[in-house]
Amino acid sequence: MSPSRRRRGTAYRFTRNGQLPEKRPGMRVGARPRQPAALADRKAREFLRKADPILAGIIDAHPAFRPRAWMDELPPLDSFGTLIFQVAGQQLSVAATRTIVSRLEERFGGRLPSPAELLAADPQVLREAGLSARKGATLRALAERFVDGRLSDEALERMTDEEVEAALTEVKGIGPWSAHGFLLVALNRPDVFLTGDIALRRAIKRIYRLEGVPSEAELVGISDRWRPYRSLAVSYLFASEYEEPR
Repeated sequence: MSPSRRRRGTAYRFTRNGQLPEKRPGMRVGARPRQPAALADRKAREFLRKADPILAGIIDAHPAFRPRAWMDELPPLDSFGTLIFQVAGQQLSVAATRTIVSRLEERFGGRLPSPAELLAADPQVLREAGLSARKGATLRALAERFVDGRLSDEALERMTDEEVEAALTEVKGIGPWSAHGFLLVALNRPDVFLTGDIALRRAIKRIYRLEGVPSEAELVGISDRWRPYRSLAVSYLFASEYEEPR
């Protein structure tokens, strides 16, 4: 399956092997340096193997799995930078999203804008980069919250998962799916499940040999057995979706 196929998802996840093909140092947004991705946590891995025999087969097929290895190809991003990627990539292919992000960089000195810089820019600048009016409004609303202190890297890190979701979904254009993606990508929370992710639903349909795309109830029934390590289970499922032959 081509990674450029139109999907609901972040701009930097949907590549064949879960990685971007090139580094883009100009995208750095003042975040802390990132350490190389670690191997999957042994305790979590063994828990999942025992909890789900079907998932155990995928785990065994990836003995040196690094669930966040795809992020090694990204420059360090702070919370606002991560949200720019997520909002820009909503309902777009990887190629289209990267084009938009590149255009944003061109308009902000070769990097993504800070919240203050985005607010100071004419909204037309965002439109010219390829962002819809709705996405531009969402980013401006997020930027306002970072500028006035309602949101910050430190505050978001201190919040519970539920509090992060509540804070982000106050912004029009950020729903539960986007909030869960932020928890998984930006905050590396261990027990996040992307219920609305189309690619994940398709992976579960294939792996668990379901007749159709799983319903909400089926997703809950399958994923509940992975608690409190649903994030790692999701990473294994994405790995199987993009690395195994169709």
